[in-house]
Amino acid sequence: MANFKTFFISQTLTLTLLFSTLVTATYHHNISPSLVRSREKLTHLHFYLHEIFTSEKPSNIVIDPPKVVASSPLPFGSQVVIEDPLTIGPDVKSKEIGKAQGFYLSATQRPGLELEIVMGMALTFLEGEFNGSSLSVLGRNKIFNEVRELPIIGGTGEFRFARGYILARTVKVDYHKGDATVEYNAYVYHYSSTSSSSSPHLFNQGLHLCHGDY
Repeated sequence: MANFKTFFISQTLTLTLLFSTLVTATYHHNISPSLVRSREKLTHLHFYLHEIFTSEKPSNIVIDPPKVVASSPLPFGSQVVIEDPLTIGPDVKSKEIGKAQGFYLSATQRPGLELEIVMGMALTFLEGEFNGSSLSVLGRNKIFNEVRELPIIGGTGEFRFARGYILARTVKVDYHKGDATVEYNAYVYHYSSTSSSSSPHLFNQGLHLCHGDY
């Protein structure tokens, strides 16, 4: 009887360890960075973003504005949802190449036009080589600075593993109505999801990727 108990306990421990090993084995595995470093690109993107409030179909909407009396057109705590067109030129009617979708928050308690916002948005491109790919941006934007720097913290599609920055410069703005055109120069390091590679399956485990269907 004692031998049977010993055998049973031994087999139970063995099966438990085996099961644990199998679960761990399918949970993750290491990939050598050298497999992708040679494919890293540095790309410069130049385009214009248009914030439109005064339209039958505005691209910016203020949600739940703060219930305070303030001289600022965007009082502290204001939240704005955006779907701004991105164009090839400064004219809003020039060729549209993408859109910026996201939000920004008024993050300063200074009175007047001292606007400081925190922006979070996805820049999705709808034309050319980067059709269907996007860049993720999150950072502080001090509107009155001539040039502002925004960090690029990620991306999708042709911009996988993206990192970099954007230099934003206001071309024209109406601070009371809110309409604005901003020039963007983006510099981004990234790895394409569709470039030829000896091991493309490393980042597409069992997935069929479709680009341009956005």
